[in-house]
Amino acid sequence: MFAIGDYYPLPEHRERIRKYRDNKKLFLGKHYDVFQRIQNKLSRRQSELLYISTNLPGVICKKSADFLFGEQPVFSAGKSDQSTEQAALDRFVEENDLHILNYESALSNAYRGDSFYKIRYGQAYAGVLSKDIDPYRVMIEAQNPEYVFPETAVGDANRIIAFHIGYPVAFNRGNGDEWRLHVESHYPGRIIYAKYKLEPILITVDNEIGEWRIAGEIAGERQEVQTGVPFPLVVHVPNYATDDHWEGIDDLSENKPLFDEINHRISQIASILDKHADPAMAVPAGTLGEDAEGNPIFRVGVDKVFEVMGKDEVIPQYITWDGQLQAAFTELEHLVKLLLINAEIPEIALGSGDVGTSGASGLAIKWRLNSILAKINRKRQYYNKALKRVLLIAQLLEVACKGPQDYEVTVPKVKFKDGLPDDETEMANIMSIRTGGKATISQKSALMWLDDLTEEQADAELQRIQDEEAVTDPSAFQQPMTGGGGDN
Repeated sequence: MFAIGDYYPLPEHRERIRKYRDNKKLFLGKHYDVFQRIQNKLSRRQSELLYISTNLPGVICKKSADFLFGEQPVFSAGKSDQSTEQAALDRFVEENDLHILNYESALSNAYRGDSFYKIRYGQAYAGVLSKDIDPYRVMIEAQNPEYVFPETAVGDANRIIAFHIGYPVAFNRGNGDEWRLHVESHYPGRIIYAKYKLEPILITVDNEIGEWRIAGEIAGERQEVQTGVPFPLVVHVPNYATDDHWEGIDDLSENKPLFDEINHRISQIASILDKHADPAMAVPAGTLGEDAEGNPIFRVGVDKVFEVMGKDEVIPQYITWDGQLQAAFTELEHLVKLLLINAEIPEIALGSGDVGTSGASGLAIKWRLNSILAKINRKRQYYNKALKRVLLIAQLLEVACKGPQDYEVTVPKVKFKDGLPDDETEMANIMSIRTGGKATISQKSALMWLDDLTEEQADAELQRIQDEEAVTDPSAFQQPMTGGGGDN
């Protein structure tokens, strides 16, 4: 890859990168920019419509991420909570804000179809701060998929053997910008760094460079670094994929025609309602004033009033037209339902339609969410595999860079949650049945959990409860019996 004379981005990856950018615009609600090519084919009257869009793509992506990582998963080393292995795992998660990173990855994965984690050892601010403030450590970061060009095994396009990351950088040389391509190629056990000169060859109407040609390699910039890790330091997570290609499949591309049709239908309905809000008026002939030649004075385009027929035959009235609004709303409703079916999102997950959750048990609601839970479970399998690899590489890289650690390198376990709120009453009933009515939680734990108290606050609350019980207990007012029968 990246040979002299080649083009950047690589021609075989242009369609993938274009899809990333278009789908991101859909996710952000910039629908007209994506469907502008379609709008240019419309008739003059249709193209004059005010294009109104609803950001259903954003809802689809956010709902997937919410169910997948809205609740933080639990990372376990498979040993006790006080073990050094678990402490190391917790440190990697906290130092890299892995929970937020995972949510952002799932959100972007839904509209791109691909996400990448990159693991490196260094400083967060690249040496700007001292080692005391910004120490060297293992960092887990999100890598922009637009700059990643995977290399697959011969005969197996689904198995990635190396990750090439290439991104253009501009330098101001006084007489204009000079472009360079920074490349890092991640192989098992090593990384090769190189830099190339770029020549812009395609500039868009927005003065953005869309394509470069690789003019030559910059001498002295190529270097190879041994990582000491038997895996590339980049991990790929497809949204979901097939067995014949590495590239993931996103949640939006297959629904683009529905997105545009829904937006167009909303635009047409708005146009009809606008016309009804400002109709023209018909009045009998002779009602309007006349000019010197006896012609009625009115401007139909401005005044929206004109004379028709005879005075005895016409009653002044507004001119309206049957825009078939009921049919338009019915079609819109069916389009939205069809979109939600394709996106595997039941209406109950959005709080619309016949929700019907009042008085329903948690299990009943869960069954009604079966389609989206199956979708999330499909995504979860890919993230489970990827996060295990990410945290394994983080441990191996720390050992390789800092020497033997006080923990044993382990393959972690990831326990995901389903993203649904727990039905405490239902859970309590199940526990009571399974334990034969015995207590399954202490008073102290119940106070800490229900009232969000610390251990000290729970102890103080329990002491107050005991004091009140002692005061209200009738036995506390009884005098002890004394021995002997005489009065003292």
